[in-house]
Amino acid sequence: MIIMDKPIGKVAHYYDKIGVAVVDITTGAIKIGDSIKFKLGDDEFSQVVESLQMEHKSVSSVKKGDSFGLKVSEPTKRGTLVYLVS
Repeated sequence: MIIMDKPIGKVAHYYDKIGVAVVDITTGAIKIGDSIKFKLGDDEFSQVVESLQMEHKSVSSVKKGDSFGLKVSEPTKRGTLVYLVS
């Protein structure tokens, strides 16, 4: 597993009741099936992207400049960096 050394985005908001993070992507792209890692300080977790939403509509991929929501496997916080794992 290789982790990109630069984050591709960061968490802008986290809805704890529904377990959804809103992520602003600043570089690259993410698609369903990709592995991503969330990291803030010593806290980190990885997961496979199972669904993506933009403006309450399901999409198969997102790219630089997009703000999107995704269900996360663990609680996260605003400002958490998001990395693409390959």
